[in-house]
Amino acid sequence: MMAERRLSSLGESPLEVEVGPRLLRVKMVLLGGSGVGKSSLALRFCKDEFKASTPTVGCAYLTQVVCLHDSTLRFEIWDTAGEEKYHSVTPLYYRGAHAALVVYDISKKESFMRAQLWLKELEKQYIPGETVVVLVGNKADLSDTRQVPLQVGYRLAESKGLLFIETSAKSGEQVSELLMTIAHRVKQSSSEVRGLIEWPEAECVGVLQGERSSLLGACCSVGS
Repeated sequence: MMAERRLSSLGESPLEVEVGPRLLRVKMVLLGGSGVGKSSLALRFCKDEFKASTPTVGCAYLTQVVCLHDSTLRFEIWDTAGEEKYHSVTPLYYRGAHAALVVYDISKKESFMRAQLWLKELEKQYIPGETVVVLVGNKADLSDTRQVPLQVGYRLAESKGLLFIETSAKSGEQVSELLMTIAHRVKQSSSEVRGLIEWPEAECVGVLQGERSSLLGACCSVGS
């Protein structure tokens, strides 16, 4: 079976994709300040569980498989440390990512300011339109103590042409919808501009399956 060789938008290594049944490996990185819930989101993505977690040291790695109607995507989810002392090494983890989630806590304005700094750093590494970037307002369950209005997050994402969503890793609100939307966007991106790494075929057992999610008013596709 013939394979195409294309260049990754965030790195210089050529990636290969099989032409035919689509079995794709997707690198997704979670960025944001300490305590915004990145590790909890990653755990909810992969095990549909919530546990109070300690700050990540360096980077944690998890996987999840998503089956679409014509593709199977194996997500490699990199949960990066949010503490300032790890900031300089984080770019080592998000280079070559096909998707990036920049996460903030809706109940802490400072975390939203930090998210804007992460976006500036990320903009140095990715090519708009080729990497799926999502601004995520997490801890929607703390809406009673909200410090970052929904429209403020939306406008920031709109100004940069990014996706936007608010989630709750604690309750699971909008988390699976977020992952499914990313899966569809990454697959579309790979079809239009670049390939993803092909991986050995495996049965879809205990994985997320579904068609395109409808996220009207929650996950907003803006700027495109």
